Amino acid sequence: MANSLKAFILTCSLKLSPAASSSEKIAGEIAAELKAHGVESEIVRAVDYDIKPGVLADMGEGDAWPALRQQMLDADIFVIATPTWVGHMSSVAQRIIERLDDELSHKDSEGRLLTYGKVAGAAVVGNEDGAHAIIADLFQGLNDVGFTIPAAASTYWNGEAMQSTDYNDLKETPKATAAATKTMAAHLAHTAQLLRDNPYPAA
Repeated sequence: MANSLKAFILTCSLKLSPAASSSEKIAGEIAAELKAHGVESEIVRAVDYDIKPGVLADMGEGDAWPALRQQMLDADIFVIATPTWVGHMSSVAQRIIERLDDELSHKDSEGRLLTYGKVAGAAVVGNEDGAHAIIADLFQGLNDVGFTIPAAASTYWNGEAMQSTDYNDLKETPKATAAATKTMAAHLAHTAQLLRDNPYPAA
């Protein structure tokens, strides 16, 4: 359908394509659940692009963020999927949050941020603790720059601490993670449709 919802899922692995990626794996699972709600998803691995450091929407020649940002703005749903490194989101995910800071400077004709009509979700994988803290950091940053965070809009997997098994190594998705992903997709699609039909009023 021409008016179907769209999702832009940005994976923040530190591995260049086509290397196997746990973040990419869970992103694909999210996309599959979103498709069940009529949402078409595009998955992009951020590290494959030259996203310059900085806090502007466009950091000049060679910066890949402006085109990726347009994909984000063209979508109704924005999801960041990140691995856990030393208990934190990846440096790639942190860079994305920093680049989003400039959204505070971009408004529509009624003075609303361009992100106000969009919802956001988060996915975290890793064989160490930190998922809850990472999701909290992501959600605070995304909400600060105008995204709406639905209820239960995250999914994650933490492997056994100090072991080497990655999400990408699992033969089956754990039931708890699969359930969280299913709920996340349903709530993202539901809230995105609500915002499309009932935009935030101008302040």
